[in-house]
Amino acid sequence: MITRDGNLHLEIQNSRKSPVGLLRTSLYDNGKTKHTQHGRITGCTLEQLKILQHAFRENVVPADSPEAFQIVQSTEYGASFAVLDIIKQTGLDKIIYSKSEPWVNSVLAMIVGRVVYAGSKLSLVHQQDNSSLWDLCGITGRVDVDKHCYLPLDRLLERQKLIQKKLASKHLKGNQLVLYDITSSYLEGEYNNSELVAFGYNRDGKKGHEQIVIGLICNGEGCPVGVEVFAGNTKDSTTVIDKVNEVKEIYGIERVVFVGDRGMVTAHNLEVLKDVEGLATITALTRAEINALLERNVIQPDLFDDFNICEATDSEDPQRRYCLCRNPLKAEEDNATRQALLDKTKEQLDQIAEYKQATTPEILGARVGKILEKYKTGKYINWSVQTDSTATKSRDHKLVWSFNAQAIQKDKQLAGCYIITAYNVKQEDMAAAEVVKTYKQLIQVEQAFRNLKTVQLEVRPIYHKKDERIRAHVFLCMLAYYVQWHMQKALKPLMDKGKGKNRKWTFANIIETLKQLTRNKIKVNGAEFYKTNQPTLEQGEILKLLESKI
Repeated sequence: MITRDGNLHLEIQNSRKSPVGLLRTSLYDNGKTKHTQHGRITGCTLEQLKILQHAFRENVVPADSPEAFQIVQSTEYGASFAVLDIIKQTGLDKIIYSKSEPWVNSVLAMIVGRVVYAGSKLSLVHQQDNSSLWDLCGITGRVDVDKHCYLPLDRLLERQKLIQKKLASKHLKGNQLVLYDITSSYLEGEYNNSELVAFGYNRDGKKGHEQIVIGLICNGEGCPVGVEVFAGNTKDSTTVIDKVNEVKEIYGIERVVFVGDRGMVTAHNLEVLKDVEGLATITALTRAEINALLERNVIQPDLFDDFNICEATDSEDPQRRYCLCRNPLKAEEDNATRQALLDKTKEQLDQIAEYKQATTPEILGARVGKILEKYKTGKYINWSVQTDSTATKSRDHKLVWSFNAQAIQKDKQLAGCYIITAYNVKQEDMAAAEVVKTYKQLIQVEQAFRNLKTVQLEVRPIYHKKDERIRAHVFLCMLAYYVQWHMQKALKPLMDKGKGKNRKWTFANIIETLKQLTRNKIKVNGAEFYKTNQPTLEQGEILKLLESKI
């Protein structure tokens, strides 16, 4: 800027590594421009120097003016950006579909929305005015729930098998552990035409509600690779054989170590699966199966140790290994619980034995049966109803009972004891301690279900009424958990900080912290532009761990 009257102005030189502001007056003298320099301004950004330049030009608007700096609108930006960035880092967007098409963008928005907001598809649509989510996913204009949610869900379901095959090829390689478990999710309302929604064993304790059953496949680290929805009355064990065949054939995994709990890998399933080539199984024995081994003298109670894992084999089934373990804390808890139940049983049975009113053997037996059923102590009690011919009429029948000391002592010996069994797993490939550790990794699937159902992703309530939409919704939630799993893995150093009341960071807290990063629509002197606010130190630490740059 050159002034004829020599007013002070600021000239910006941006050709250096850092911009510099030169304080000058400039005059025309005999057709030539003469500059007089009065000082330099350094250490400022280009934007800051431009603001100062406006001030020297007297273009700064007073703070109380309608034309002053205004934040017209703020929308959530940080959480949606970070989750979408993780999707791209993991390549999930390309796994869903290799091309960037409108329906794919909508699916990505729903996955991000499930992690950041949960809730229904309609509620996610209404977040458009509060969040940058839809814009970040490349969706402009007003969002419509049918066009941008339901129809893309249908497309996603069509590609479920292919997507899961790609996830399996990425996360299940070579001699792989495959963790499998199922859970149920209850629904509300009427589903008269549904083949999926049915009454069954409800793992949520919601009696009177119909449900669906969800089976989840994870790799050894707990990363989800596949999900399936079964009818609500499906038994745990009936899903296992199909899942094993799916992993072996559809996913093309040659050597599989299939890990499932005692309710799924039953004796019948083991018999069917034992001839599957390249398949090994790890599961836990039921108490009845442990008692059967004790009766056959395959194992003895004194083999269970508080500190060491004892391994045993059965000559009738040499390919099966039994890893005997004992948890002393669980043993102490079990013994205390049993004793408390026995004390309550004794108190109630003594009252019946001292009952002085006339009664019948049937009534006495019914009362005893009710108590034993209530406290689950029937195997510890010997009892009978006897007739006393010498007594008065009101005391013709009386209860005689005693504790079964042998049964109590046997269960005390087995308190806290459990057996992990491995079939077709050689000792040189996996030692006994590793077999036990591998079975305990099933807790990661339980953690996945906890996140899917209640903590962050909230697969329920399910608002869809069509079976195919229910399947698509559950699959979408699994993909959202896939993203969350990768985020939690990256954020582990932060989430592991502090214990008890000093523990600050949970995944939910991290999402809420990132939500505070907003994209702001700013208006200055009639001009409008967008600006994202500067991350705080905590937000910066989270973004650094996620390798996301805003």
